[in-house]
Amino acid sequence: MFIIKNNYYFYIDNCGSINLNLIKIKKKVTIIYRNNGHTEDTEKINDFRKECNRKKYKFYIANNITLVKKYKADGLYLSSYNKKYYHQKNLNLIGSAHNYKEIYEKQKQGCNTIILSRIFKTNYKNKESFIGTTKFNLITKKYKHKIVPLGGINSSNLLKLKLIFADGFGLLSEIKKKPAISSRLF
Repeated sequence: MFIIKNNYYFYIDNCGSINLNLIKIKKKVTIIYRNNGHTEDTEKINDFRKECNRKKYKFYIANNITLVKKYKADGLYLSSYNKKYYHQKNLNLIGSAHNYKEIYEKQKQGCNTIILSRIFKTNYKNKESFIGTTKFNLITKKYKHKIVPLGGINSSNLLKLKLIFADGFGLLSEIKKKPAISSRLF
């Protein structure tokens, strides 16, 4: 099964969540590191960052400008709940949103790319409904920013991504559940 897009966004919680050697695509890959308060070995993160550099993958760190500087990350990922403004030159920002209000907020924060969640139905507890391909396409036409789908993307609905007006997509739970999926999907 193949899906061809120009950009791929993989969310990880720790450096062991994904094996970069399994990713066979030569296109643009962005790894978004969301450690969610867990402490991880500095050397391990440095080695992972070096591997990303060697493979020419972008490495973003979520919600922590100090770690972005420490590990010389390519940019900062702003979760939907993060309302801070970062007034720093040459800081690449990716934002997360779930609705129009949050998209507007991420635009004001200066995000170049906005990851819009949930495009497909998920089985997560206490989550709002999903957007679907039609509504996602309507949203992307309304905004000039790059909008990327996330949420509920798995091997059974992957081909539906050919219907969306986005040059990439993001994966979160599929990477956690099936780390080898990155080698099979692309």
